[in-house]
Amino acid sequence: METKVNYAVVGAFVLLLGALLVAGALWLASGGGFGKKYDTYLALVDESVAGLSVGAPVKYRGVDVGKVQDIRLNPANAEQVRLLFAIERGTPVKEDTEATLKTQGLTGVAYVELDGGSAASPMLKAKPPATFPEIRTKPSLSARLENVLTRVLAKLDSTSDGINKILSPENLAAFKSTLADLSVLARTLAARKDTIDSGIASAARTFDNSSRVTAQLSKDLGPTLERIGKSADALRAMGEEGAKASASAGQAVESIGSDVKRFSADALPELQRLLGEMNTLTIALRRFIRETERNPRGFLFGRKPVPEGPGELPEEGPSR
Repeated sequence: METKVNYAVVGAFVLLLGALLVAGALWLASGGGFGKKYDTYLALVDESVAGLSVGAPVKYRGVDVGKVQDIRLNPANAEQVRLLFAIERGTPVKEDTEATLKTQGLTGVAYVELDGGSAASPMLKAKPPATFPEIRTKPSLSARLENVLTRVLAKLDSTSDGINKILSPENLAAFKSTLADLSVLARTLAARKDTIDSGIASAARTFDNSSRVTAQLSKDLGPTLERIGKSADALRAMGEEGAKASASAGQAVESIGSDVKRFSADALPELQRLLGEMNTLTIALRRFIRETERNPRGFLFGRKPVPEGPGELPEEGPSR
């Protein structure tokens, strides 16, 4: 007897089992069950992300810790690219962690490298009203090279402009004129080489003679300068002694002045009276000497009255 197979039941069972397998695979892929659990992080990049694709690895110090989940332009700023990372839960993503775009080997496969995260820095968390924690970014090596090359090219352009200005027709003409003058000067110097050599030799001899004269003067003037120094010391000592003598003389003058004041107060009136009498006596002696010289007999016989002149009348005596 043959067993009847219900194909409808078998088909339904197969479909249900397939659905369960697909659901389990998706669940495991999303981190459920024994799979890894991931946290979503945000990063805003100010440079081109050419070569980076969804699913590209995210590495922390070279270790794969996640993948790129989404790539799109930042709606708030079209010059930025908005990246979402799915990073394994427990990865030490901290506030000072930085994300950098890098390329792997010669293939040019781009990935995201996380670096930083000191031990003292706190774990990175979302700041309201943001939905995801935002990882800071820094320029990639290609971006830095591009900036450096841009600055170098700008400097080269400015340098080229300066060189073009230096090599202008006017400057070239002046440069040619300068070269011609230098050529004439070189020929003149070559023609007078002997005269210049003799002048240099004469100058050398003059310098030698000057050095010998200087040495001799130093040798000759050395004792003289030493004697002058000693004389200066002696003069300084004499000055000090003179200062002391002046002080002593000042004291003596002060004492003499007090004595003179006392003498003037006591003896000066008597001295003046004595001088007056001596002056009167001197006048009388002078008069006596003149009379004696004029009439010496009067000194011996006495003085006679002078005879009356013509027309003079004799004086009448007193009446008796």
